[in-house]
Amino acid sequence: MTRPAASLLDRFLAHLQFERGLAANTILSYRRELGKFFAYLARLRRDCLHLDEKEILAFIRHEGRKGGAVSSQAHLISVLKSFYRYLLQDDLLEFSPVAAVALPKKWARLPKYLSLEEVTLLLAAPDAATPLGCRDKAILELMVATGLRISEAAQLKRADIYMDEGFLRVRGKGGKERIVPFSDAARGCLKNYLEQSRPLLVKNDDPGHMFVNYGGNPFTRQGLWKMIKGHGARIGISSRLTPHALRHSFATHLVERGADLRSVQMLLGHSSITTTEIYTHLAKDQLKRIYDQFHPRGKKGGKG
Repeated sequence: MTRPAASLLDRFLAHLQFERGLAANTILSYRRELGKFFAYLARLRRDCLHLDEKEILAFIRHEGRKGGAVSSQAHLISVLKSFYRYLLQDDLLEFSPVAAVALPKKWARLPKYLSLEEVTLLLAAPDAATPLGCRDKAILELMVATGLRISEAAQLKRADIYMDEGFLRVRGKGGKERIVPFSDAARGCLKNYLEQSRPLLVKNDDPGHMFVNYGGNPFTRQGLWKMIKGHGARIGISSRLTPHALRHSFATHLVERGADLRSVQMLLGHSSITTTEIYTHLAKDQLKRIYDQFHPRGKKGGKG
């Protein structure tokens, strides 16, 4: 007896949430991709449990003709592979029709990041003499010092910050926790914010979140990003800023100065080292400059 597609999808999404502990946004993207897959099969009156590789490839090509980045096609294939692995584990299939489908080879798009000079300008943009400026400077200093995601900074609780020890506890994607150290400069800004600014912003009930908006409520991800973008506009780097720009800058500067990828992976909270490896591309130009300068056969080393 064929199981309804909706039932299989719901069970798979529940598996992602409760057994694999994936983040809500990740599960939403899986639902979206598989929703397109099941709608495609419904039009053809086909069942996901009785497909071969050729039919899977036909769907992938169908989606590819709509345009979009290579990374989007790779994500779609990864979702299908994950779904069919689940069906195999649940003994609903004897083989996966997508097992041999290769991910498209792509050149990883390098994330935008700020130079050290741009970071310095951004940190100096808020007027720390005002309550909001003091708060903004504390946020920026902490994000530059720790590589927090926007959502992680917005959700950070006062109880998560161990000021004397100089580290914070972060709840990342999928509810996974990690410990991240922060700099003395960030500590000083946080201390000023807690003593001088935050008491003026919290109006009635303290929400417990570290960073609050003008009304004393926890920052939303969108509100926090709007604030950062505003300071970027004032110093002329708004076009260079993305929601992950400070995070990418943090990682890039670490790798450029010789930090090993495993350490950077732990600090960023990446579940796979493959995700962290993109930062090796960012350091290639610097490595080339060092080679040219110091190697006896390099452009400069070979002179004289």
